[in-house]
Amino acid sequence: MKTVKVLLSVALFIFISGCVVYSFYPLYTENDLFPNTLLLGNWIDDDGTEWNFEYAYKGKKVPENIDSTSYILTQKYEDDEMTNSSEFSVHVVKLGENYFLDFYLEKFDDNLFLQNFHIIPVHTFAKLKVEKNKLEIQWFDQEWLEDLLKKNRIRIHHENNGDFILLTAKPAELQKFVNKYADDEKAFENGLKAVLTRK
Repeated sequence: MKTVKVLLSVALFIFISGCVVYSFYPLYTENDLFPNTLLLGNWIDDDGTEWNFEYAYKGKKVPENIDSTSYILTQKYEDDEMTNSSEFSVHVVKLGENYFLDFYLEKFDDNLFLQNFHIIPVHTFAKLKVEKNKLEIQWFDQEWLEDLLKKNRIRIHHENNGDFILLTAKPAELQKFVNKYADDEKAFENGLKAVLTRK
């Protein structure tokens, strides 16, 4: 299992890695979201990347506008004496007995002018295991998905440009897919994994 070093130099690991499943639509609808404290706080992974989960706001950043169903994830790591950071919108979804996270890139290092015009943020989703002061996050593996599609073992709306697969299914269809394979070890075998410890 690959351990994720989440921030690359342009903080776009999710979108240029072949190890995760990409989706045009989110894994959730507004009706699926619920107030929770599962992620709240400061965490660190095995590579020293800091993960800071804070509640998002609906409108101005004042206490009465806190949205406890939505997180802003800020990640930071130091490389060659520089601090790099990125920001994601993260939502927790519970399907059956399992928790999942939906990630969507909000802000990233904008110093690479031309490259920024070629970035289209997409959603990725991962299974979440919560233990005391520890989070284990496992992304679905794109190679596993590609194999299923080639063998006609699943039917799900998608596009394949030869480099990667983009799921185009809407939330209800995505949830059925994710729920079906939530306990299939092969779905995560070669996907990215992050183990976070509370700071």
